[in-house]
Amino acid sequence: QVQLVESGGGLVQAGSSLRLSCAASGRTFSLAGIGWFRQVPGKQREWVAGITSGGITNYADSAKGRFVISRDNAENTAYLQMNTLKPEDTGVYYCAARAEGYFINTAPSAYRFWGQGTQVTVSS
Repeated sequence: QVQLVESGGGLVQAGSSLRLSCAASGRTFSLAGIGWFRQVPGKQREWVAGITSGGITNYADSAKGRFVISRDNAENTAYLQMNTLKPEDTGVYYCAARAEGYFINTAPSAYRFWGQGTQVTVSS
């Protein structure tokens, strides 16, 4: 069982940066694939970035060049560094974990464990 707790969200102006953290419990974090997702009201949860157990990363087109996903297995924590934020980045950000950590899956249904979410609001 893995429990995830996100933090680091907030209200910022366009152009600012935020770093989201995802603290995980459980002894298998280092083997898990991690994904960050964003959800806005009325829309489906969308994949933003992912990282494999081996540290391979991938990003949605909207995040490429601005966001960086990373993980610290010693601290059981994953991060999403978000730079040059835009109003369209607004939403609730969730981190998620899946046991099959050797490749990145962008489908929310592929992830078994989810955090409670953290709100990110970017004003123009």
